[in-house]
Amino acid sequence: MGLEDAKTQIDHAFTRDDLKGASFENAFAGATSFLRRRYTKDLSNVDIAITGVPFDQAVTHRTGTRFGPRAIREASSLQPYDKPYGWDYNVLEDFAIADYGDLAFDYAKVSEFPETLKSHIAGILAQDTATVTLGGDHYITLPILEAYAEKYGPLSLLQFDAHTDTWADDDMERIDHGTFLYKAVKLGLVDPVRSVQVGIRTDNPDTLGFNIIDAREMHRIGPEAVAEKICEILKDYPTYLTFDIDCLDPAFAPGTGTPVWGGPSTADIAVILRNIAGIELMGGDVVEVSPPFDTSGITAVAGAHVATEILSLWGWTRRA
Repeated sequence: MGLEDAKTQIDHAFTRDDLKGASFENAFAGATSFLRRRYTKDLSNVDIAITGVPFDQAVTHRTGTRFGPRAIREASSLQPYDKPYGWDYNVLEDFAIADYGDLAFDYAKVSEFPETLKSHIAGILAQDTATVTLGGDHYITLPILEAYAEKYGPLSLLQFDAHTDTWADDDMERIDHGTFLYKAVKLGLVDPVRSVQVGIRTDNPDTLGFNIIDAREMHRIGPEAVAEKICEILKDYPTYLTFDIDCLDPAFAPGTGTPVWGGPSTADIAVILRNIAGIELMGGDVVEVSPPFDTSGITAVAGAHVATEILSLWGWTRRA
């Protein structure tokens, strides 16, 4: 396996005959599904589906996250050779993972987008398949949470972000990535008392009751202690994880719409995500990757690794 397979494997996004296992296709070649998983709309026996939502019409500053799903998939081509580092099992071997492709929507009818996305996610969940979504701006998490709450009831939320996204907005028709969580609380989709926001470093006096581990506390206590605190708050509550790439300091993720200095490093986040293994994760997303503002591609690389960690977290409590 490995070098010999690389001589013959190509376009595994379409040609692989198994939803499990590594891929040794050359990283620089072929169709770029996420982690070289098979593209399919058939979710029979699929444990978890990757789906992209190339939507960025709710941003308050720089657009470009519509290109995020494509960039994250491309960046992930470096990862499917080995099991995710630091885990005692291999989610790619133990679970059937498919790339469900992107959401189709009419970009000129923005008002229809929330229901279109909600139905998209609900259709996946109806087949007892979980989701990891590649964004797209952070507004997309609201319709996703609506679909999850309809199936599982109100969830705990684990949010990595530079912003709380709880700015008050009682107009439920407005589509805004900075107010989606305010709406999620008001709609009863998440319980802030048993949720936690990590990496916050912008001022918003109305926290709506969320537990907050801000960036300064993260730096003071270190990533291991942050992970312990997250686990204490979430306990065994069913949890949805949303990761805004601007949680990372712009030095590590410059390709995002609203960068804020003073954030954690990718090394910090790698420790935190690995150390919260055991939380009852139901699904997750990675949002706000904006490739036009990062010619190096390191932001998409970070996004691909975060998405892989979400897969591993999801599988940890369900492994044999």
